[in-house]
Amino acid sequence: MNIPLTVNQTELLDVLLNVAVTRPIFIWGAPGIGKSSIVESFADSVGIPCVSMLGSQLAPEDIIGVPQIIDGKSKFCPPRMIAREEPYCLFLDELNACSQEVQKAFYSLIHDRRIGEYYLPTGSIIVGAGNRAQDNAIVKPMSSALVNRMFHLELIASHREWLEWAAENGIHPYILEYIGLRPDHLWKQPPKTEEPFSTPRSWHMLSDALNSYGDDINDKQLEILACGCLSPHHAAQFRAFTKLIRNRYALSAIISGDQKWPDKPEDRDTLYFLAQSFRAQLVKELPPEKKKLSGSAQNLALRAKTLMKELAGISLEIAQMTVTDEDDSTLPGWFVVEVIRDLPRLAAKKQ
Repeated sequence: MNIPLTVNQTELLDVLLNVAVTRPIFIWGAPGIGKSSIVESFADSVGIPCVSMLGSQLAPEDIIGVPQIIDGKSKFCPPRMIAREEPYCLFLDELNACSQEVQKAFYSLIHDRRIGEYYLPTGSIIVGAGNRAQDNAIVKPMSSALVNRMFHLELIASHREWLEWAAENGIHPYILEYIGLRPDHLWKQPPKTEEPFSTPRSWHMLSDALNSYGDDINDKQLEILACGCLSPHHAAQFRAFTKLIRNRYALSAIISGDQKWPDKPEDRDTLYFLAQSFRAQLVKELPPEKKKLSGSAQNLALRAKTLMKELAGISLEIAQMTVTDEDDSTLPGWFVVEVIRDLPRLAAKKQ
């Protein structure tokens, strides 16, 4: 599905409130970013029950029902969970994972709000959802007839909105602080290989596990939990972050000069996390053009050069990755040029 604009949770809820009451809506999005929970929250906010059906597990008769002979004539009897007397929100999850025959069974339900002789009660709402083709999930081509019967949106994960929700829903403090520092780790594109990957849902799972273990969890147990929920890189970074907390290292203290970079071999993962967090802060606070430097940003840039020199003295590899790492965020070109001019060894990219 090619949709030129994406929406966050707040924007999606706004469209649901204004459009879903008159037209069926389909929500596209990666696994684990909260599509189901948003629809359930929406239904609760408008005061109607939410009835969920999983498209990947449906057969046509699960929608249109089975025929019965009544007074010598056949009549299809829709399933009880659909044939309700009071208005409700029908949530068709993984709709684009069902077969073409099941998609056909949805035509009259989505277009006319009807199954055979049964009509959904006035005030009922229909919302569909599904993963995208690039998500390596179970998806099937959606027929043009079904596409054209629905209003389409693509949902993305917003770290700000997730953190607001997380703070009110008992998400573990380690995770709240970590995502606050590394919002880019809230979600990762699903990998092509079979391995865990980070999503709002997987962070929620990790939080439940951490809360279950309690404060006495050791480093090995924490590593097992993180590796079982998160992308491998994020799991290693989260483990380093928790170690950082326990050892009372703080990036702000390192920048201010109150602390030094950790330099012991056993603290290498902590050093890597601090360096990557330092990079993220530089990306956030340094402007693309040097002439737009504010006073505080200029002080940070000067301090950063000193810190890069100290970091290179401990681990040249980590210092190189901090300057040249190719990810979704990019350090300002003028800053990279100045750092490499002072420390030419950093120009060599990691192998």
